[in-house]
Amino acid sequence: MQAPPLPRFLIPRLPFFYGWVVLGCLCLAGFARQGPAVAVLSIFVVPMTDAFSWSRTEMSGAVSLGGLLAAFISPVIGPIVDRRGARLILCLAVAGTGVAALALSLTQSLLTFYLLFCFARMVWAGPYDLGLYSALNNWFVARRAIATSIVTLAQLSGLVALPLIAQLAMTGADWRAGWIAVGTVVLVVGFLPCWLLLVRRPEDVGLQPDRLSDGKAQVLVEPRWSRAQAMRTPAFWLLSLYTVLVYPVQAGVSLHQAPHLIEQGISPVAAAAIIAFLSALSALAGFGIGFLPRHWPIRYLMAVTAVLLSAGSFGLISVSSAEMAAVPAGLFGLGIGGVMMLLPMAWADYFGRESYGAIRGVALSLQVTAQAAGPLVSGMLRDWSGTYTDSLLLFGALGALAVVAALAARQPRLRALQTA
Repeated sequence: MQAPPLPRFLIPRLPFFYGWVVLGCLCLAGFARQGPAVAVLSIFVVPMTDAFSWSRTEMSGAVSLGGLLAAFISPVIGPIVDRRGARLILCLAVAGTGVAALALSLTQSLLTFYLLFCFARMVWAGPYDLGLYSALNNWFVARRAIATSIVTLAQLSGLVALPLIAQLAMTGADWRAGWIAVGTVVLVVGFLPCWLLLVRRPEDVGLQPDRLSDGKAQVLVEPRWSRAQAMRTPAFWLLSLYTVLVYPVQAGVSLHQAPHLIEQGISPVAAAAIIAFLSALSALAGFGIGFLPRHWPIRYLMAVTAVLLSAGSFGLISVSSAEMAAVPAGLFGLGIGGVMMLLPMAWADYFGRESYGAIRGVALSLQVTAQAAGPLVSGMLRDWSGTYTDSLLLFGALGALAVVAALAARQPRLRALQTA
């Protein structure tokens, strides 16, 4: 499963660094990843709950259960990705996501919806994350920030495009057409490039991670931690705490933003446009951060993103028009882009690429559990109170606490691997 059709002995002779080919594959897979994203499901909440008389809590539960399933499989998948590479994992993830989205168009019951969406959400939360960032961090060290920003931009481009694609497909039809459109795009965009071109590590084809600047060799010093060593550091647990605080905010607000805006008197089309605007600013933030000076401590940037998530959550409470919603939604979008960009990079910068999958797999189980809680809590509070005010207050407070965790998460020190 590791060798691409291009003969391995030709790869080192290419006139460009093969990591850019790998990065292109990861961008397409990252775009396709967003099929079961909460921003996409948000478009389906109102039509599907109206069609089947489901409560918001019942629909939110599928997001939460899928995340919990990912929490169980991620620590197992991480070491496998370290040993075998990301190609098989990403190909199965794309295929599974696309087929599940197509099958969701046939939903007739809550049980069917749960089986299909929980599977897609499990794949989104676990295998995709580990596959994308393990491959990226194996190929890029010197340009890791820029490469991560490019992949983040591709993923957030999916968050911009797929809700609009779903909404446009539903115009003149129904929600079933939306799922067909999402599944088709996922399969067309994501599968073949990963299947044909991904390579596990540059060392497998006689290369090194990116390490050239203007044609001159540059010495790279990588941290080199095992999973057991990493878990004994305060940094591991502070990064995990930050994750547990910000991801309920990200998922809880993202899933329920369209229903909240509609309940505030904003039309469904305008709500979809606001979500697209939020996602566009997420993409802008994720891409732009990669070009900031690398000597800036990443924990400060993480603190800023938490401030943006908190401010956006509080600001969405009292909106009554699309114009009013644009500013807090934009702040929230900038925060999401920062979180998506910075956390994978922080884990790699702090603990290195040698055991990235194993370390990230443990942290990811905490992340997806927290991510699962956000939509469920938001849906329950809405069903209990009749509005999303209480959940937005809660998420704003969690974002504020995350600022403290980020500032405390200093980079640990251990032996380093020098690449020359």
